[in-house]
Amino acid sequence: MKLWDKGLKIDDRIEQFTVGNDREIDLHIAAYDVQASAAHAKMLNKIGILDATELDQLLQGLEKLKTQITNGEFVIEDTFEDVHSKIEHELTVMYGDVGKKIHTARSRNDQVITALQLFYKEQLQDIQSKTHELFETLLNLSDKHKDQLLPGYTHLQVAMPSSFGLWFSAYAELLVDDNYLLDAALKTVDQNPLGSAAGYGSSFPIDRSVTTQEMGFATMKYNVVAAQMARGKSERTISYALGSLANTLSRFSMDICLYLSQNFGFVSFPDELTTGSSIMPHKKNPDVFELIRGKCNRIQALQSEMVLITNNLPSGYHRDYQLLKESMIRAIIDMQDCLAIMNYSIKQVIVKDIDLNDPKYQYLFTVDSINNLVVDGAAFRDAYKTIGGQVEAGTYQPDYSKKHSHEGSIHNLNLAEIRNKWQ
Repeated sequence: MKLWDKGLKIDDRIEQFTVGNDREIDLHIAAYDVQASAAHAKMLNKIGILDATELDQLLQGLEKLKTQITNGEFVIEDTFEDVHSKIEHELTVMYGDVGKKIHTARSRNDQVITALQLFYKEQLQDIQSKTHELFETLLNLSDKHKDQLLPGYTHLQVAMPSSFGLWFSAYAELLVDDNYLLDAALKTVDQNPLGSAAGYGSSFPIDRSVTTQEMGFATMKYNVVAAQMARGKSERTISYALGSLANTLSRFSMDICLYLSQNFGFVSFPDELTTGSSIMPHKKNPDVFELIRGKCNRIQALQSEMVLITNNLPSGYHRDYQLLKESMIRAIIDMQDCLAIMNYSIKQVIVKDIDLNDPKYQYLFTVDSINNLVVDGAAFRDAYKTIGGQVEAGTYQPDYSKKHSHEGSIHNLNLAEIRNKWQ
């Protein structure tokens, strides 16, 4: 069944190419198409297109389909082009001509964009929730290990003293920035496009405020052309937000992989969280974090894909939009998985005590030594040369006693203030 079927046979090869794997992908948005169809039916009843009996039948039928979807029993056979045609067919099987009325004042164009907006909205809220869980985990780890020093690096060279408290809370605060972008993406998709039909509205006296309220959108996309053009725009916005979050997780994963190696030895994990080698029995491989890094790097490439597919499209609907769904849905699922497994794993991190008397860390405190001379009255440039001379002569002796008191430094992490920023 095809919603656009006029009784003419389409070439099998053309059909296969144009449909692609939409049937499989559409299972992810089936529940949201049912939700939108129920809202649409209520609106059609309000404007007199459906009577009360017809509305009850359609709502009962949609509830049955919702149960099938929830139970994993809903299947889109290859006789159907997509989820929209499957749902209409099932309603028609149940209630005859009443089922055929569900498409009144709708197009497949606004059906799919509405289902996607609902899907994106719910999944972004879930991603925000999982991000917040990780944020809290990192702040708790920061507080727990705030007094354990850690070598800081620039250019992968030993640089200045840091701490595990500083390291964990750094990534926590970066998640705040990522959440700002998720908020923006969520606000972008929280607009009802239903009623835009094929992109130019409808001559039926539809009430778009009813469907907006029924589906829980914050507002509607008022201009019907803008509603259709939001497809692609929404994906670009979401992909940017996901890419920012993916960047944070990827960099954190890279740190963990480095710190877990024998050359650093700053952290460890229980044996059951790591994998081994088929020939080297001593190996504890950070496969989880390597896969997070790889998946998140792939997510960061998503924005380029979304931009290139939609960049030069004129107004109106184009079949190119079909290509957005698969990559977006995969990226969302991957992000949810990465956040969940990162939070699960990092809770079990074993932070090691680091001997900063080790010769390779002897220059960690040169900046503190310079600052001591400045406090005693020396000009900074002269103090810099003095300590630099001691380093060159091999006479430098570190001073471990200096405290860093300013906001956001080793000994003043401002964890409460960072937590408040999430709000």
